[in-house]
Amino acid sequence: MHLFYIDNTQFIDNKSSKIRLSENEARHAIKVLRLQIGDKVSATDGLGNWFNCSIFLITKRECVLQIDEYIVNYGKRNFYIHIAISPTKNIKRFEWFLEKATEIGIDEITPIITSHSERRELKIERSTKVITAAMKQSLKAYHPILNEAQKLDDFLNSNIKGKKYVAHLIDENQLELKNAYSAMNDVCILIGPEGDFSPQEVEKCIEKGFIPVKMGNQRLRTETAAIVACNTIHFVNI
Repeated sequence: MHLFYIDNTQFIDNKSSKIRLSENEARHAIKVLRLQIGDKVSATDGLGNWFNCSIFLITKRECVLQIDEYIVNYGKRNFYIHIAISPTKNIKRFEWFLEKATEIGIDEITPIITSHSERRELKIERSTKVITAAMKQSLKAYHPILNEAQKLDDFLNSNIKGKKYVAHLIDENQLELKNAYSAMNDVCILIGPEGDFSPQEVEKCIEKGFIPVKMGNQRLRTETAAIVACNTIHFVNI
């Protein structure tokens, strides 16, 4: 199945039941996949709307789809996963997290800057492309939100919904995430940098209602801990 991402809903004409692919998506359909008129494909706007389509028109630069079936809330979960994570120094490791978390299923990602963060800037456009590719590859109808990087203090003072957890290694006596979290609840999980959160930062998180948790008895890299956290939430909700 070929899935196309409609990153601008203005490309969708509900009156005529047609979708005009963006220039990049049209080029991929025509030049790479070499699709023909009548071929069956799917499309999504990343907002939960799924369209089963047929190729209606192809020119040198344009590809138009005919909507055959329209499904709302395709693959919608009854819980929301938000992971706030300190970007890794090696950008490829952070992008690996973005890719795998999207494939597993995540709703929102916020890069946070802490006192021990080794990377303090992030190219959102590049990271978004990684997420988009993973969303299409894993046939998801929801495109995860990637927020701009922000300082931990600013994030803690923002409007955060759901159960709140902070994963750290300062105290090994905290609950494991799988035992602290209960199914069908929205959740926000804080994942620190390689050097972990500072004791002062952990205290600030606790003051803001975050419950300290761990992913097990092993020590994990930042991106691995975030993936384990994401997968744990899905596992508890099975």
